[in-house]
Amino acid sequence: MHRKLHQRWRFGKTPTTPAEAQFRALGPGAALWLQEAGESGVGQVSAKMTDAVALAKLHGLDAVDRALGTVATVERFADGDLMAILAHQVEHDDAGPTRPGEQHSLQPGTSARSVFGSTG
Repeated sequence: MHRKLHQRWRFGKTPTTPAEAQFRALGPGAALWLQEAGESGVGQVSAKMTDAVALAKLHGLDAVDRALGTVATVERFADGDLMAILAHQVEHDDAGPTRPGEQHSLQPGTSARSVFGSTG
């Protein structure tokens, strides 16, 4: 008899356990997480859902739901990924998108060309 290494979870629209209902109550990010985790064959789903609900009690529903949506979008389901993304988003919540300035460019400047054509 062969066993599958990763069980593909199938989550319907309606929660099947009280723990899943609590998790889904976090918001649309949680629903997306369930869908992507199920399709990816993520292990320890129940434990990860429980951890997310506990984090929501500490950091708030909106913050954890946003982090779950990000985790699902970038498909980072390893242990600790939710907490790492949540911590980053909490720390950088008010920061808008940034673009590196000229001082961070990898392109060399043109000052080296100034020696060409000079007599000296």
